[in-house]
Amino acid sequence: MRQSLTPFVPSSGQRPVDLAGARRAAEERAAHELPSATWAVPPPLTALLKGLKPGQRITITQTVRVGQKSWPAVVTGTFRALNYLVTGLATDRVPDDDIVVIALHFTKDNGELSSITMDEKTKVELVSP
Repeated sequence: MRQSLTPFVPSSGQRPVDLAGARRAAEERAAHELPSATWAVPPPLTALLKGLKPGQRITITQTVRVGQKSWPAVVTGTFRALNYLVTGLATDRVPDDDIVVIALHFTKDNGELSSITMDEKTKVELVSP
């Protein structure tokens, strides 16, 4: 699992936390990688995702798993945007220590606007024109 974007603090009363320093460190890491709280994004995928431009055709493959069965779900569409879904935790941690997942937004061939959150098994490929 990846390191958190901010330091873990068991109780905010026990130790001061440099939130500005943690934010700066997170911004420096984000310049070279895609931050994700749940998995380390491989450099080739990071380069592909950061290089995508709206309007480019992509194919996305995710593995769907229900019980013991799993199968690939493949969709082709037009890239719209890449951003993050930030979820909060209901635990005694640093308030800025959110779970961050990568969200990929695209338009399916039938015109439907769609989005996925990426995990370590998600594959994204650029479709050549």
